[in-house]
Amino acid sequence: MTSDKPRLKRSHDRMIAGVCGGIAEWLGWDPTLVRLLYIGISILSAAFPGILAYLVLWFVMPKAGSGAG
Repeated sequence: MTSDKPRLKRSHDRMIAGVCGGIAEWLGWDPTLVRLLYIGISILSAAFPGILAYLVLWFVMPKAGSGAG
């Protein structure tokens, strides 16, 4: 059973680490929209949980083109 949906990976379309760009590619959304939503959610949650989640995703998500998947 294979899926047509791409694997979640960090993107080459990056501002810092490619996490938001990778999420945008995975969802099929515009990377700018994902970045703005991520910043908005982070600010509304007092920023720290958003920063921590970004750092975790940075280390957990494989790089695009790394051969994972």
